[in-house]
Amino acid sequence: MAQAMGWALEEARAAASEDEVPVGAVLVDAAGRLLARDHNRIEQSRDPTAHAERLVLSAACVRLGAPRLPPGTLLAVSLEPCAMCAGAIVLARVDHLVFGAADPKTGACGSLRDVVRDPRLNHRVDLLPPVMADECGELLRAFFRVRRGAP
Repeated sequence: MAQAMGWALEEARAAASEDEVPVGAVLVDAAGRLLARDHNRIEQSRDPTAHAERLVLSAACVRLGAPRLPPGTLLAVSLEPCAMCAGAIVLARVDHLVFGAADPKTGACGSLRDVVRDPRLNHRVDLLPPVMADECGELLRAFFRVRRGAP
């Protein structure tokens, strides 16, 4: 899990270097093998849905040739997923989710709402405790400080 979050943080740093909001995601199978990794590509693709999580889920499903993921998959994301991504996580049948920084403004995995554990849905995700929360949060804060021109 720590290795997957480390990869997600690397992807988040890559996003920042491309002037994208620094969010990275990594998907691993039950044996810990990498299925997909990516970062936000909203600005470069001019696509508001090009969130790291969605890109990773799509890439993994294409790679596996299936519309849903096999049992035991773990998604590691540097920032708590939004409602769109949380819905995609449920639809893709991700079994385990870990994120770094919580997102009190738009987080849909426990902060603002809790889509991934909603008992009314046909799949619930095992939400693990945050990993590398300080590093993930600081990367975001630094990115927005620079963007806003703050010291």
